[in-house]
Amino acid sequence: MAGNSRDPGRSVTARALSVLTAFDVDHTRLTLTGIARRAGIPLATAHRLVGELEMWGALQRDADGRYSIGLRLWEIGLLCPVNSGLREIALPYMQELCQHTHDNVHLAVRDGMEAVYVEKLTTPRAVPIVSRTGGRLPLHSTGVGKVLLAHAPAAVMHQYCERGLSRQTPYTITEPGRLGRELQGVRARGYASANEEMTLGNCSVAVPVHDGSGAVVAALGVVAHSVRAEVSRLVKPLLPAAEAIRGRLVEHERVGYDVLSR
Repeated sequence: MAGNSRDPGRSVTARALSVLTAFDVDHTRLTLTGIARRAGIPLATAHRLVGELEMWGALQRDADGRYSIGLRLWEIGLLCPVNSGLREIALPYMQELCQHTHDNVHLAVRDGMEAVYVEKLTTPRAVPIVSRTGGRLPLHSTGVGKVLLAHAPAAVMHQYCERGLSRQTPYTITEPGRLGRELQGVRARGYASANEEMTLGNCSVAVPVHDGSGAVVAALGVVAHSVRAEVSRLVKPLLPAAEAIRGRLVEHERVGYDVLSR
């Protein structure tokens, strides 16, 4: 039976998903009461759903009684095409970039109005950054995000600006007109840069990753300390790496097509 006395319009599936999305980077371990509060469901409902999710492996219970995301969800997440295809293809080139630059290297895709970080590599010499693998950051204040937004449909750009451009630092672009001009430049020069627009002291540079049809499917970027960041120096190794990834994607698509056509 869908719903409950507090929210009769929510289905069982919606309530189960609300339990899972109660967890985030700031709430990786929760008590049953915490889950119920953050999911917006009665404690009794949370108790039943958490028990079922734990039995299935989506949640796991620690010795102190708190819950965290279970390995079963991680295993399923690995089946996502972005992870098993794009990330797997890009990873060797990202590793080479990381070894060459000694800076943070990102691979990101657009999901709606956010940049999702598919992979992040770093070194002991790299500047600290807020991004993490699987994390989300704004499109307008990051190098990879600008690339993804610049190559998104115009309707996405308009909708994104209508939501308001959040200010991350004093240098973040928050005027739609200025952002539009910035994105035109990204498309014209083939790369994006964000100097202290997401985090003070950091500079990010990113380039688009195309598939066989020419569509931009991801952004490849490097984040360095703004004091020693030279955009031209960072762009130079990014471009051939993105082109190599494109070549592997084309090969991957061709092989996939041949297998399906047999």
